[in-house]
Amino acid sequence: MTTLNFETDSNGLAVLSIDVQGRPMNVLTPELTQALADAVERIAGDATIKGAVITSGKPGAFIAGADLKDLVTAFDRGIDAAEGAKASYELSRLFRRIETCGKPFAAAINGLALGGGLELCLACHYRVLLDDPKAVVGLPEVQVGLLPGAGGTQRLPRLIGIPAALPLLLQGKQVKPAEAQKLGIVHALAPADTILEAAKTWLLQSPTAEQPWDNKKFRVPGGAGPSAPHAAQTFVAGNALTSSMTNGNYPAPPAIMSCVFEGTQVPIDVGLRIESKYFGKLLASPVARNMIRTLFVNKGAADKLAARPAGVPKSKVQKLGVLGAGMMGAGIAHVSAKAGMDVVLLDSTLEQAEKGKAGIAAQQAKLVAKGRTTQDKADALLAKITATDDYARLEGCDLIVEAVFEKREIKADVTRKAEAVIPATATFGSNTSTLPITGLAQASSRPKQFIGIHFFSPVEKMPLVEIIVGEQTSQETIARTLDYVGQLKKTPIVVRDFPGFFTSRVFGTFTQEGLRMLLDGIEPALIESGARLAGFPVGPLAVSDEVTLSLQQSIFKQQDADGLDDKYRGRIGRPVIDKMVDELKRPGRRFGAGFYDYPENGPKALWPGLAEAFPPKAEQPDVAEIKARFLTIMALETARCFEEGVVPDAVGADIGSILGIGYPAWTGGTLSYIDTVGVGAFVAECRRLAQAWGPRFEPSEWLAARADKGETFYPAAAQQG
Repeated sequence: MTTLNFETDSNGLAVLSIDVQGRPMNVLTPELTQALADAVERIAGDATIKGAVITSGKPGAFIAGADLKDLVTAFDRGIDAAEGAKASYELSRLFRRIETCGKPFAAAINGLALGGGLELCLACHYRVLLDDPKAVVGLPEVQVGLLPGAGGTQRLPRLIGIPAALPLLLQGKQVKPAEAQKLGIVHALAPADTILEAAKTWLLQSPTAEQPWDNKKFRVPGGAGPSAPHAAQTFVAGNALTSSMTNGNYPAPPAIMSCVFEGTQVPIDVGLRIESKYFGKLLASPVARNMIRTLFVNKGAADKLAARPAGVPKSKVQKLGVLGAGMMGAGIAHVSAKAGMDVVLLDSTLEQAEKGKAGIAAQQAKLVAKGRTTQDKADALLAKITATDDYARLEGCDLIVEAVFEKREIKADVTRKAEAVIPATATFGSNTSTLPITGLAQASSRPKQFIGIHFFSPVEKMPLVEIIVGEQTSQETIARTLDYVGQLKKTPIVVRDFPGFFTSRVFGTFTQEGLRMLLDGIEPALIESGARLAGFPVGPLAVSDEVTLSLQQSIFKQQDADGLDDKYRGRIGRPVIDKMVDELKRPGRRFGAGFYDYPENGPKALWPGLAEAFPPKAEQPDVAEIKARFLTIMALETARCFEEGVVPDAVGADIGSILGIGYPAWTGGTLSYIDTVGVGAFVAECRRLAQAWGPRFEPSEWLAARADKGETFYPAAAQQG
């Protein structure tokens, strides 16, 4: 199968058109790199060929980067740093051959060019990019725990200067064509029908086949090394900022900093060797494996609705009803209208419904002001949302998403009222984070069509949707719900009904562990900083304030009413909640006071009164112990969910723990964390923590048996999900 089409025209120009078979987008496979290497040698050795254009045979996309489905297996195949460095350098050597073979190469970039795709373009002597906002370019490797390993850390700084290159390398930012040209990443822009001719025109002008950095007089724009004018800002301050952001958990950013600092002070051939050395170390680390597997391979499969039951016809929501116009309901209405659905936003009064729509309008106005949408598009979106208090307006809805207050009787009431109006074929979804779906379905006259659809706040930003299957939920209902999530372009996971489901149950152990630490006499600042140093986006006290302590207390009371016993481990911090709400009258941020003070002018700060309310002990644990408690208790609770069948596989557990509840991405997710530590070592750590802090850390017999057998959550044969 051809991966590279080679043609020559009457002017002696070769056109290399990349078309990797069986892939929706081109990726750098071994077959492609070999074909490209053969083509370069053919061009270099043929005196009748004056130059070459490299383009893509796939419209709208040049090369999406390396084949991450192959790279994800590197760690498990036992690749060491030296082997990883060799693989990187072989590709770098090919790209170096392109720029030094004596023939000019132009890249006609007819769509997005990311990672190795952009690195190939940077090795060409001229670059013309499709003038289309979707034709983004960038080096996003840092987002999966790697660095650009085919010259990206060396050519980009030499091309646009270190201060401009570092943010792109460290953030993995993708830039649109106009910005790419402004930065100097590409030389020109062209429409789709002239891009190839633009590249050929440049070649026919008999240009030099020398890159700027191969000229003896070349200097890195703005300077390089410790004596560069920008050095204090880019390297000294940059290293400090990188360290504070990664907390030693992510090795890729400091490796990128080292590549740029070291590599730009020496000839490019030496710099490429330096880059490959650092790339090899990253490829041989579990962090890259974890991030690629969960955030790219498995998330990609989930986005394509891999969990969708087979044999059910594809469906599409045309009209959606949202019950409850509060923050969650309005958010659901917003993203659904943005996806093209007609939305009925219903609340108990017309005033409340219109208030919810007004909030959506305010968000759209901000986007218009920032130039991220147009007024016409904003008006069209708002026109799709009907605010009402009349249940009759729900007639014809394909799907209902109920997002009212977490009270069973309120949810039951709106369920009955909506089902009296909606078609017999409609699906009913409850956006609940805690109440069992099977119990809520008792109010439904069609329990087979009743399902949980748990969004995360803020809905507009959070990518995950947790789908909860009740005891009677049908396969067709699961499929239709997944189709809806697919319309929203969000990432779904499917879990079984259980108190707290998966995400709320596991997240509860994080917040409750933090509250328990207060009872253990641990300093509040140490609790919060320990969580952040482990890689959590925010500490448990701060997030409890955001959720509100009063809401958590009401959930505890609902659990009491439901007869939930203490086997459910999300209540060890209840004494703290009750004291903060009932005695200290500090129920959370929304009320102006919680674990933190919220001054009108100035940043929030931990409430000084916590020292009196929960006196700290004289001797404090090491921060490593704080980190271990948070990481372990959440991973252990996930293992319990797996054991009990709440989550069917490690894939959904890992995606949900990172995208839904902020478990550190460097781990790959809660179950990847156990595998990375080693199941045996994890069980031993649980037992140590159980002795030190309480029986909630005690592993189950099931988990201990897995450790004895050496059973991982990702079997070797299923490393790619």
